[in-house]
Amino acid sequence: MDIAGLSMGLSQSRFMSDVGVAVLAKSLDQAENVGSMLTDLIDSAAMERSVNPELGGNIDIRI
Repeated sequence: MDIAGLSMGLSQSRFMSDVGVAVLAKSLDQAENVGSMLTDLIDSAAMERSVNPELGGNIDIRI
């Protein structure tokens, strides 16, 4: 194998690695955003229960 071919292969490998890291970083950012929104949703539901504790405690079912 010649030096130019080896250099191109190494460069392409490094580029693909950098792309993979960037995609994983973007995925991590999105997962953090979803987790933050989920905790906000849970906190807002807890606030609703503290203001109206009687809501959602019973279910009336007739068959």
